[in-house]
Amino acid sequence: MKSSDSSTRRSIVAGAAVLLVALGGAGRAGAANPATGTVSATSPTASWTAGPFTVANVTAQSGTLACNQATQCDDYGLTVDVPAGYDAGNNLTVSVGWPDPAADFDVYAYDNAGTEVAEAATSADPETLVLAPVAGRYTVRVVPFNPLGQSYSATATLAAKPVGPAPGPVGATAYTNYAAPGTLPRAHEAGEPSIGVNWSTGKVLYQAYTDTYRVSFDDSAVPATAQWADKSARPPACTAVTSLDPILFTDHDTGRTFESQLAGKTSLTCLTDNDGDTWTPSQGGGFNSGVDHQTVGGGPYSAGGVGGTPLYPHAVYYCSQDIADALCSTSRDGGVTFGPAVPMYNLLQCGGLHGHVKVAPDGTVYVPNKGCGAGQAVAVSEDNGLTWQIRPVPGSLPGDTDPSVGIGSDGTVYFGYQNADGHARIAVSHDKGRTWTHDQDAGAGLGIQNSVFPAVVAGDPDRAAFAFIGTPTGGNYQDAANFKGVWHLYVAVTYDGGTSWSLTDATPTDPVQKGSICTAGTTCGSDRNLLDFIDVQLDKQGRVLVAYADGCTGGCASGGPQNADALATIARQSGGTTLFGAYDSKFLADLRVSAVNAQVSRPASGQLGATVTNTGRTTASGVVVRFTTSSGYVTTSAPVTVAPGQSVTVSVAWPTKGVHGTQTVTAYADPGNLVRESDESNNSASVSVRVPG
Repeated sequence: MKSSDSSTRRSIVAGAAVLLVALGGAGRAGAANPATGTVSATSPTASWTAGPFTVANVTAQSGTLACNQATQCDDYGLTVDVPAGYDAGNNLTVSVGWPDPAADFDVYAYDNAGTEVAEAATSADPETLVLAPVAGRYTVRVVPFNPLGQSYSATATLAAKPVGPAPGPVGATAYTNYAAPGTLPRAHEAGEPSIGVNWSTGKVLYQAYTDTYRVSFDDSAVPATAQWADKSARPPACTAVTSLDPILFTDHDTGRTFESQLAGKTSLTCLTDNDGDTWTPSQGGGFNSGVDHQTVGGGPYSAGGVGGTPLYPHAVYYCSQDIADALCSTSRDGGVTFGPAVPMYNLLQCGGLHGHVKVAPDGTVYVPNKGCGAGQAVAVSEDNGLTWQIRPVPGSLPGDTDPSVGIGSDGTVYFGYQNADGHARIAVSHDKGRTWTHDQDAGAGLGIQNSVFPAVVAGDPDRAAFAFIGTPTGGNYQDAANFKGVWHLYVAVTYDGGTSWSLTDATPTDPVQKGSICTAGTTCGSDRNLLDFIDVQLDKQGRVLVAYADGCTGGCASGGPQNADALATIARQSGGTTLFGAYDSKFLADLRVSAVNAQVSRPASGQLGATVTNTGRTTASGVVVRFTTSSGYVTTSAPVTVAPGQSVTVSVAWPTKGVHGTQTVTAYADPGNLVRESDESNNSASVSVRVPG
């Protein structure tokens, strides 16, 4: 389904036998100097050099890294001499760099048994590995993927883990998951989906491969129901019957949706203004666009560049990766035709693949990149795609999956990324990427050690959501033979501009994947079922909707082994504050006492009961009910949790010795107003009961 990402050159080394032979030293013509070294708490740095190298080793692209006299590798023996538990507060960072940024080396690390424990096989310079510093002997392998006669310099350094802000409380939001019905043509082939929301109609479009599914949500029920329909662009109106990359973008303001299917130097693109009922073909992109990894986006024009035409109110952008650079073309007629593609960056600036293009309310255009020199960055245009600047995110290290940006209504930029250590991090910029603040680990609240597929969306200036697939299992998540992590969909939200993030497991009872997840492109095996990314958008009320492929279904979800599925699924926010403050009250809990009863079983005792119903949209936790009677008796029930649409009955003992005649019993739900509700006036009800004298 996905043959692109050819420039993503990570590899899977097949078989322990191959590793052990390779680690024996084959093909070390440019041997490391010195050949070995040690790092410890008292001597935290080791350095070495090697080269020059003239012969390229591209064998990893075929799926198996080969090291011999014809295809050289260079090995360095690294001893880590630290006490037990040292890794809890420290990292081991290996950095390998070279003078000419047009060259390219890859780096792998193996433990003493020959098992790969980390790799950095991007186009970044330097390449960086971040490892847990556990005592032992390791082999650091440097592979001259495209050496251009260069030598390399390397350092291994022990250092304390950076201290970030404390994570916010977990579980600020809740999600209901909606899987596509099996009647849809390729519901189980939905790797790397895109999602769009038409704010005028409320319809949601979900794209995977050449299939476009329209989803209609009915919020009259709690939880909401979803109806899926196939609205795919098909011949003769649209001619794509296969694709190297699928992508979908909906301009939520105009309601226009674009579905793009990569076909080499351009794409077969169609657009719809009626949520997929009919489609119109487009030029697809600029005639000189790149060959891979396209993205489509759009938004208002910037005042700093050439403006639009009366044909369509917004600019539309088509950006893609080429061999030596990445390019972006602009459409001024609503995506029907595109101008020539303009380079965003070249290999001397960025080597990693880019993420999805996003446009700010003021027309500034952002394309994030996972490998620009020593870190990650955004390519930024403030003149409607005519010129571009690279703006790094300091402190970030090149990762394996595309980063993502979300843009608030005032232009605040949220940059979510997978760091070199696998952690899901996010940073904030208030000046279009020139400076960044609050860079932190968004997965810390639930101990997430590995993450893939970051996707970010923002609403009000201080509100954003960061979705990713993550696992609390550490280690090399691409090790198909040995990695045993269980992956879920997580969503972190901020309501204070990125100062703190609250993390929620959006699939708490249904893993998205078990075992490894390969992000190495077409060199992967069966663990590439999820392909390369997920997507996140907002509806008009600010609800978060995440499009993902569920790779663990049926027996896998109920405790069985991984089945490598890719079921089209949407996680839709069903509880918690949304990203638009104007709709806050609509999504709060609403507690009502729907029934009160009082029973007297004998003259000296009885029981009081009440049924509490939550007619709101958020789960209410810690709900107590206070009972009062006209004789002056007051008591409070034990706390309960009431989900949206749920009714819960509570009861308490009622001592009736000395009480007789008619009594009025009143039940008050949440008497201390500890639960935020959309209506605080409907929390009580009463009943009259006669107590025999």
